[in-house]
Amino acid sequence: MKQSPPIPLLRVVRDAHRYRPNVAFILANQQDSVLLARRSGVEAWQFPQGGVAEGESPQEALYRELLEEVGLSRDSVKILASTRKWLKYRVPQRFRRPYGGMSFVGQRQKWYLLKFLGDAREIHLDREHPPEFDQWRWVNYWYPLRCIIDFKRTVYGAAMIELAPHLR
Repeated sequence: MKQSPPIPLLRVVRDAHRYRPNVAFILANQQDSVLLARRSGVEAWQFPQGGVAEGESPQEALYRELLEEVGLSRDSVKILASTRKWLKYRVPQRFRRPYGGMSFVGQRQKWYLLKFLGDAREIHLDREHPPEFDQWRWVNYWYPLRCIIDFKRTVYGAAMIELAPHLR
């Protein structure tokens, strides 16, 4: 397998309330099942997400995260919709850790619903070193609400309810 070039470290930003700007995406296949990924080494499943770097638009961050976390280019997807507003969640103290020399109380996220135009063989979780995810699977659209960590459940629900009408 061809070795990917290393992914550069991003300059981290946060807002005045110590929320880290972030994008998250729901990747739906032709049957409207969605990609759910397992964080490396732990039994924690989620949608891919990642921070918005300084000077980067949310859509630019989306395409970068799509490539870094699942190995797909922008040509492999079509944006069906995005959330109108940024959605916020707080991270419990026990899960907080400094990132890029800054501390955050949570994340504010712009969510995207993407239609996957390619073949599942194009999905590669090993673009980042070390990879953020070690497994993925297609699941029913609403399934992630049953398995996502509790402090993200409200944001997942809000995003999924807003984006669901755009699937079909």
